[in-house]
Amino acid sequence: MVSLKREREVDVDDDDSEDGVAAKVGRGRVVEDRRSRHCPYLDTINRSVLDFDFEKLCSISLSHINVYACLICGKYFQGRGLKSHAYTHSVQFTHHVFLNLHTLKFYCLPDNYEIIDSSLEDITYVLKPTFTKQHIAGLDKQGKLYRAYDGTTYLPGIVGLNNIKANDYANVVLQAFSNVPPLRNYFLEEENYRGIRRPPGDIMFLLVQRFGELMRKLWNPRNFKAHVSPHEMLQAVVLCSKKNFQITKQGDAVDFMTWFLNALHGALGGTKKKSSIITKAFQGSMRIFSKKLPHPDLPQEEKEALLTTEEYQEQMSESTFLFLTLDLPTAPLYKDEKEQLIIPQVPLFNILGKFNGSTEKEYKTYKENFLKRFQLTKLPPYLIFCIKRFTKNNFFVEKNPTIVNFPITNVDLREYLTEEAQATEKNTTYDLVANVVHDGKPTEGAYRIHVLHHGTGKWYEMQDLQVIDILPQMITLSEAYIQIWKRQECDNDTNNHTGV
Repeated sequence: MVSLKREREVDVDDDDSEDGVAAKVGRGRVVEDRRSRHCPYLDTINRSVLDFDFEKLCSISLSHINVYACLICGKYFQGRGLKSHAYTHSVQFTHHVFLNLHTLKFYCLPDNYEIIDSSLEDITYVLKPTFTKQHIAGLDKQGKLYRAYDGTTYLPGIVGLNNIKANDYANVVLQAFSNVPPLRNYFLEEENYRGIRRPPGDIMFLLVQRFGELMRKLWNPRNFKAHVSPHEMLQAVVLCSKKNFQITKQGDAVDFMTWFLNALHGALGGTKKKSSIITKAFQGSMRIFSKKLPHPDLPQEEKEALLTTEEYQEQMSESTFLFLTLDLPTAPLYKDEKEQLIIPQVPLFNILGKFNGSTEKEYKTYKENFLKRFQLTKLPPYLIFCIKRFTKNNFFVEKNPTIVNFPITNVDLREYLTEEAQATEKNTTYDLVANVVHDGKPTEGAYRIHVLHHGTGKWYEMQDLQVIDILPQMITLSEAYIQIWKRQECDNDTNNHTGV
């Protein structure tokens, strides 16, 4: 194989300092290598082994600089010049076609010329899917099944995520958010957040980039396989959370969701006063009425005296929220005649009573006790409920298995608003769009999620790589842990998000 000589470097790539280029210069113009459009090795490419979901590291040097994918075996190698790992691999195994994972250019090694062929466009699209505004606008208007390269059919957005070891707690939250249209649409179009400036050395923007990449893979209509590995997304989570959330250790989905929402909001330039797509989609507000209680061990006379002082009068404050925590009643497990456990049930509207402005709940801190009541003042376009199933003490975690009975559609929350808010809020009715379930014991259970596909109106259950369709009435029988509700006719509330 003959290597090209060159007069001067052109088409400067991040590794054109290496021997050989795709083109050479003649009298100031670029002359294309005649082999570029007639590479004899294109039929050796094996699309079935290509997987771009993992970290772009050389499999030998573990460097992330200048990495190429071998399109015959799927492995990653650094460089393409003489003595580089990719060059050596091409000679040793006679694998000739490589893709630069950064520039998206194809090369033939060891000859070292660029390959230009439109038949390779499907590979670059899987590595870096892109979405037009027109494509995004039509995502929820159709339910067309697509066929992956491996022959399986799938609905974009209804795609399984690998459970690498113990990351299903994060997978279900990522799946839930990928089915919230304004959030999904914002991240499908990189232009929306590419220009956000972050302080030098700030790593949190990595979360934004990786979440955007994951959204585009989940909604890619031209995938090679009908599932996605969230490996790079989760590595960013481990790094940005300072290892509070791990891939190898089961975590709590509500803890992860809380951190993830706040981290994304901050990384997108959001503050308490400045909004982001996160607050535009999920933020509501409430009034909190708080009253300090005297210590229970005090004599009755002292208690009564304290209750007349200003410190023990009810205080009102305003607060925003990204989700509402619903408390389950501490119901005992009854046994029936056959000694089998009867799991208690509670209607959703009973546990929503916490926000009716009159229900009081006692909160204990290390030193003081308070009575609090809550009333909503503003409802967001998408409302998240977290059903508090777990209570932690010094020794162990307990799980409340109570089943919450809820309708799938038409949940009206008007009665939980203040009178002023009732007059201004036009629509207060919500439909369920995502339901995260925890099965099993508190620390070793498993997560699954039910999501509504907007285009077909059908419900699907996803647990790691498994995706099945499910009847809506089956959803209400599960131990719901996180729910996302969509306000009716709220599609236009948050879709104008280019200037967040």
